[in-house]
Amino acid sequence: MLDVTVIEDPAAAAVSLDPIRARLLAELAVGPASAAMLAGKVGLPRQKVNYHLKALERHGLVELAGERRKGNVTERLMRATAASYVISPLALAAVQPDPDRFRDQLSARWLLALGARLVRDVGTLITGAAKARKRLATYALDGEVRFASAADRAAFIEELTAGVSALIRKYDAPGTDGGRDHRIVVAVHPTVKATAEPQPAPELDQ
Repeated sequence: MLDVTVIEDPAAAAVSLDPIRARLLAELAVGPASAAMLAGKVGLPRQKVNYHLKALERHGLVELAGERRKGNVTERLMRATAASYVISPLALAAVQPDPDRFRDQLSARWLLALGARLVRDVGTLITGAAKARKRLATYALDGEVRFASAADRAAFIEELTAGVSALIRKYDAPGTDGGRDHRIVVAVHPTVKATAEPQPAPELDQ
């Protein structure tokens, strides 16, 4: 089972978004189960669960983990193909965000468009690497910082922009034989707190 997989096919995305099927995926991410075992957990007849499982299996979201005999019946034990799923913007290709349409480094919507492109591109790379049975070289930096003031945040972003831009100029080698292009995305945004309570809107800088 993969830790996370990206759904690119629109039909598979639609299947995964069905509430009952999403619940089945969550149950099967915990461990293999049969339709009969799942029926009691989701409150549906076994035949109805089988119908949903077949739909999930057709789109590669669940797979056969094994079989077992129970009386005169052979039960199929199914499992999720991943512990979690991300839907790529490719599933809505005609309306997917395009960060090149407008560029505003201080726009939350532009940051969202960049994030969507990141999901799309990395998902495509993962799919290609899996088909080629090759390892995909990636790197991510994750951290948090508490700014004492809006002025400090602005100064941080200015230094960050200058530093990353200097690194890009230092190592950029356009036209080099055997080189490979890489995309660099650095994001800074308020930390989303893990709470069910509604959060106050962030204050706008004056």
